[in-house]
Amino acid sequence: MLRSCQTSACRVSHYQRVAPHLLLIVLTLATLGRHETPPPAPSYDGRAGQLTVQVPRVETEIGIDGTLDAPTWAQAARLTGFSQFLPLDGVPAADSTVVLMFATRHAIYFGIRAYEAHGPVHATLADRDKISADDYVQILLDTSHDHRTAYVFGVNPLGVQADGILSEGTQARGINGIASATARDTVDFSTDYTYDTRGHVTDYGYEVTIRIPFASIRFSSGAKQQWRLNVLRQVQHSGYVDTWAPARLANASFLAQSGTIEGLTDLSRGTVLDVNPELTSTTSGNPGPNGWRYGVQPLHPGGNIKWGLTDNLTLDGTARPDFSQIEADVPQIVYDPRQAVFFPEKRPFFLDGLEQFDASVGVGPTSNLIYTRRIIQPDGAVKLTGELGGASVGLLSAIDASSASLDGREHPIINALRVRRELGDGLTVGVVGTDREDGSLYNHVGGVDMRLVFGDIYDVRAQGVLSSTHSDSVHGNGGLWDLLFERNGHRLRLTYRLTGVDPHFVDDAGYIARAGVVTGTLDNTLIFYGKPRSLFESYTFNFTQWTTWRYGDFEALHRGEDVRWHFSNTLALRGGWQLYQDVFFETYGYDPTLYESYYVAKRTLTGIDTVHFDASAKNGNLPNLDLGSGFITPRWKGFDVAFQAFTGVDDNYYEWSSAWLFDVNATINWRPTDRSRISLIYAQHQLVRRSNGTQVYVRRVPYLEVAYQLARPIFVRFIGQYNAVAQANLRDDGRTNDPILMRDPTTGTFTPAAHYVANNVSGSFLFSYQPTPGTVFFLGYNGAYTEPWSFNFTGLTRTSDSFFIKLTYLFHLGNGR
Repeated sequence: MLRSCQTSACRVSHYQRVAPHLLLIVLTLATLGRHETPPPAPSYDGRAGQLTVQVPRVETEIGIDGTLDAPTWAQAARLTGFSQFLPLDGVPAADSTVVLMFATRHAIYFGIRAYEAHGPVHATLADRDKISADDYVQILLDTSHDHRTAYVFGVNPLGVQADGILSEGTQARGINGIASATARDTVDFSTDYTYDTRGHVTDYGYEVTIRIPFASIRFSSGAKQQWRLNVLRQVQHSGYVDTWAPARLANASFLAQSGTIEGLTDLSRGTVLDVNPELTSTTSGNPGPNGWRYGVQPLHPGGNIKWGLTDNLTLDGTARPDFSQIEADVPQIVYDPRQAVFFPEKRPFFLDGLEQFDASVGVGPTSNLIYTRRIIQPDGAVKLTGELGGASVGLLSAIDASSASLDGREHPIINALRVRRELGDGLTVGVVGTDREDGSLYNHVGGVDMRLVFGDIYDVRAQGVLSSTHSDSVHGNGGLWDLLFERNGHRLRLTYRLTGVDPHFVDDAGYIARAGVVTGTLDNTLIFYGKPRSLFESYTFNFTQWTTWRYGDFEALHRGEDVRWHFSNTLALRGGWQLYQDVFFETYGYDPTLYESYYVAKRTLTGIDTVHFDASAKNGNLPNLDLGSGFITPRWKGFDVAFQAFTGVDDNYYEWSSAWLFDVNATINWRPTDRSRISLIYAQHQLVRRSNGTQVYVRRVPYLEVAYQLARPIFVRFIGQYNAVAQANLRDDGRTNDPILMRDPTTGTFTPAAHYVANNVSGSFLFSYQPTPGTVFFLGYNGAYTEPWSFNFTGLTRTSDSFFIKLTYLFHLGNGR
C-alpha cells in the first residue's frame, strides 16, 4: 500500500529525488522538437508588397531532378501572391504559383509549383527556345540593378529551356505593326546560357526545378549583391500572364517594377575560362559544262574563347569562325525601296552580350549605330562586355575578310564602343563610337545619348551623332539627331519622335534605314479595358501620323515629302483572340534620286527619243488608301493561326504610278504530337495597274518548316521555301505609256526594263544534337532549284546543293560550373 507525503520534510525530499529526472525529460523533449520541427521558411507575398527577398544560404549543392522532395527545399524562401499582368493588370492571378528559392556559393536555385485548376497543361518536348505555345515560367534577373536589361531563364513543364535577354523598351507589336497595348517588353532569345532544368506534369499542374550557376551570368563586383527579381508565368489555356512582383502596364519601365533579392553574399563565379573549338566540312555541288560536279572544301577549323576577367566583365575572342551553317534569313518583302532592309543577328559569337551594343533611341530598327551584320566574315575578333566602374561597357574589334573590302584586297578593320551609365533619378547617359578602316578609306562615328524616366509613366530620350567619312562616294562630315517622348499611361499612351539624318551622314558599322531625311512620328493610343474574366478584354484605338521631309526641305520649313495617317483598331477577347482592322491614308512624294537610272523610250513623229524619266509633273504625289483586316487565335494545344490581309490603292514604285494592292500574311502552327511541329507561313505582295488592270509585280513566298524532337537534345528538321517573283515590262504608266529603259552608269548603255520571272525553290534538312550550349553536332543538306512556271513542280532544275558537318565542343577549363 502506497503512502503519500504529509510532512514538509517528506515533500522536499521527494522533489529533490524527482526534479533531476523531470529536467532531463523536458530537455530531451525540447531537443527532439528542434530536430523534428525546423523553423518555417520565409514567405514573400507579391500582392502584399513583400518584394524584398532574403535568400537563404545553403552550403551544399543539390541535384536537379524536377521534384521538390529534397530536404533542402524546405529551407527555401517562398514567393507567393502572384498578380495578373496581361491582359488586365492589378487583379489576383486565377491560377496560383509558388516559387522556392535558395542560393549556394556557386549557384542560385528555383523550384516552381504551378497549379492549373482551370485548364489543361500545355507541354511539349520542343527544341530550345521553341516553347512559346507551351505553359512556361520565366525567371527575370537584373544582376546589375540598372533597370535596363535582365537575364531571362525560361522553362516549360517538361524542363525545355528558353533563355535570352530582356532589354527595356523593346515592345511587342501586333501583325499590323502597331505596338501592342496589352504587352510590354519582349525577350531576345538569340543567346543561350548554361543552366540546369528538369520538370514534369503533375495531377495539380506541373513542377520544375532550376539551377543557374553564377559562372553563366555577370553581376556587379562586391561581397554583397542586390539584384532585381521577377517571375513571370504564361498560362496558355487562358492566355493570361502572371507576375510575382505586381507590374502595371501604365509604367515607363517594366523592369523597374521588379522585386529585390538580398542576402547574396560571398558569391563565386569561379574561374570562367571556356574554349570552344569548331570544325566544319562542306561539300558543294554546281552544274558545269561536263555535268554536275562536287567539290570538297578543306576542313575549316576555328574556335571561340571566353574569359571571365571579373564577376561582371567578360572577354571573348574568335578566330576563323564558320557561319556557313547559320540558318538563312527569311526573305523580306520590300514595300519601300528607299528603306534599307534590316536582318537580325544570328551568329553565335556576336550574340553573347549583344544588348551591350544597343545604341538606338526608339523602338524598331530606324537606326542603330552598331550593327554587327556589317562585319561579313571576320578572320578574327575580340569583344569585351560587362560592367566597368559602374557603367555598362561593350567593346568590339574585328578584322574582316578581304571580300568585304571595296577593292577586294584589303582587310577592313572595324571597332565599336558603347558605354552607358545610370546617374540616378531615372537618368541614364551613354556614348557610342565606331570606326571602319578600309585601306586609305575610313568612316568615324561618335555620339552621345540620354534617357530620362520620370513620373513612372514618362520617358524622354535624345541622341546626337557626328560622322567623318572618306570613301569612294562621300568625303565630309554629317550628323544624326533623334528626339523621343513617351507617355505610357493606363488608357492613354503617346510616342512622339523626331529623327534627322544628314545626307552626308554615313555609318559603315551601323544600320540607317534611310539617310537624307527627317521623320516625325505622332503615335497616339487609347485603350478601353473590360471587366476581369469577361469576354471583352480590351479595345485599342491607335492613330499614328508619319511625316517625312527631305533634309533640306525640313531646314527650309517646307512641307513633307511623305505623309501617312494610320488608324488601327485592335479588339482582344478572352482566351487570347485578337482582331484587327486598319485604315491607312497616305501621300507619297516623288523622289528623283530613286529614278536616276530610269529613262523612257519616247515615241515621236521622227522615231524614238531617249529622255530621262520624270514623273513629277503629273504624279508628283501619289495618294493611297489601304484597308487591312486580321486576327490571331489563341495558342491552343494543337495549333494557332495568325492572318492579315491588305487591299486598296497603293504606290507602284516600279513605275511611280498608282496601283491596286493585294497583300497577305498568314501563319499556321500545327503541333500534331508532343514532339512534332509544323509551321506554314505565306506572304504575298501584288500590284495591279489601275490604268488597265494588268499586273506589274507579284511576289509570293510560302515557307514550310517541319521539326521532330527525338529527345530533348536531338531533333531533325526540314525547311522548304518557294520564292516566286514576276515583274512585267515596265512603262511610263499613266503618262506616255512608253517603255522604261535602265541606263548603266559605267558604260552608258540602255537596257529595257523587261519582263522577268524568278521561281526559286530551296530545301534544307538538318540533324542537330546539342546537349548543352556550345557543344553541337550538325549534319545538314541544302538544295536550290528553279523552274520556269511558278508552283508547277514539273520543271524543277537543281542549281546548287551542299552537304555540311559541323562539330563543336565546349571545354570548361575553369572551375565555375
